[in-house]
Amino acid sequence: MKILLTGANGMVGKNILRLSTKTPHKFLAPSSAELNLLDSHSVREFLQNEKPDMVIHCAGVVGGIQANIADPVKFLVDNTQMGINIITASLDTGVPNFINLSSSCMYPRGAQNPLSEELILTGELEPTNEGYALAKITSTRLCEYISNTHSGLSYKTVIPCNLYGYYDKFDPKHSHMIPAVIKKIHDAVINKSSSIDIWGDGEARREFMFVEDLADFVVYAIDNINKMPQNINVGLGTDYTINEYYKVIAEVIGFEGEFIHDLSKPVGMKQKLIDDSKLAEFGWRHKTSLKEGVLKTYKHYLREDYND
Repeated sequence: MKILLTGANGMVGKNILRLSTKTPHKFLAPSSAELNLLDSHSVREFLQNEKPDMVIHCAGVVGGIQANIADPVKFLVDNTQMGINIITASLDTGVPNFINLSSSCMYPRGAQNPLSEELILTGELEPTNEGYALAKITSTRLCEYISNTHSGLSYKTVIPCNLYGYYDKFDPKHSHMIPAVIKKIHDAVINKSSSIDIWGDGEARREFMFVEDLADFVVYAIDNINKMPQNINVGLGTDYTINEYYKVIAEVIGFEGEFIHDLSKPVGMKQKLIDDSKLAEFGWRHKTSLKEGVLKTYKHYLREDYND
């Protein structure tokens, strides 16, 4: 197949491209300058010219709690517009297969864990990333509507848990928890700091998967899209406390100081663990343990010289 991959310069996109050489498929990976997803005319023209057999939509404005709180307008508007443009243009130009990358932040803040795919839009969203979640819900529902009303089209959504790993962002203003903590603890070791602060009490639970595992799932899904559920969670099926993540990262990097909890800081949802029942039925499982993933990510951090 000829496959269009949006967001090829992002963390998920780069990891998919790394594994794409193991497939027989041809990947188109335009930059944002070559394909502006915010311009509906350009998107439609690109699809008409290239006629891909599948689109994998990974592009988006992403970031951690700080970034979401600082600019909710951009997170809502840009992500919604990109999703609508690429999905509707794919439909109108006859693209038969579409894999939409979404996020577990779509689930209601008060939903019972583990979070099953049926819980989307059954309750209030987490306020700290509501704009991003609304955009992802829109794309997810749009794919559902298309699949339900257009026989022969497979427009389906992958809902990953939190991710970390190769090509991550390590700037604390834009990064998610694990890369931010890797940089924080690395700097503490370099500066010989005796303590590190943790937002909140550290008891909130999170599920983080090594991003290369998600890329492996996408490669598996390409050849099995017809039997893939309409919406499918992709994760570990297990979670850890923030304190446990700090402990593992400290062990990998070699930090021996103490942790101090800052109870004035926001912590987001208390738990966000996906239900992996459909994932197991689909026949895929993650490969990378937490410690192995953190070690690989830290080596990548050192190798890429993010350490300004």
